[in-house]
Amino acid sequence: MSPRLLGGLLALSLALNAFAIAGGVTVWRQLKAVEARVAERLPPPQPSFRQAMDGLSPETRARVDEALRAAALAAQPDFERAREARRQAIARSAAAELDRAAVSALLAESREAELRGRIRLEAAALDLFETLTPEERAILSPIFARRLKGPRRSEGPRPPEAPAPPQEALR
Repeated sequence: MSPRLLGGLLALSLALNAFAIAGGVTVWRQLKAVEARVAERLPPPQPSFRQAMDGLSPETRARVDEALRAAALAAQPDFERAREARRQAIARSAAAELDRAAVSALLAESREAELRGRIRLEAAALDLFETLTPEERAILSPIFARRLKGPRRSEGPRPPEAPAPPQEALR
């Protein structure tokens, strides 16, 4: 190859690289601008439960920790039964012959066990809230949120929730 051709190819390569870098920077800047606009429209994030607990006095924090830990331990068998029934339902639904009644019963058992556990946790939280000041209750009230953000124990992939049956099927 002639030096002139190599020089032209080098110049073309440099121009294409500069164009690709400029395009990448432009896309990145546009993405950041969109993210900033979306963030402006979202409500401010709630503090995590642990961050909220930092707003309590050490004595209250210890009492809350102890009460919620005891409630979680009391509800643990219900949640374990719910997970086990869900695993059994998944295994039964994957069998060669589908036993709809058995799978449906296992799913219902799973939902009922989970509900029992949630009822235990919420009742214990309400018992605890009766002993707190209004300011302390305001700090801890997010524990009644359906799902709290924060680290979770790794249990592997979670099965998808079963859709609710249509109202006509319940009659």
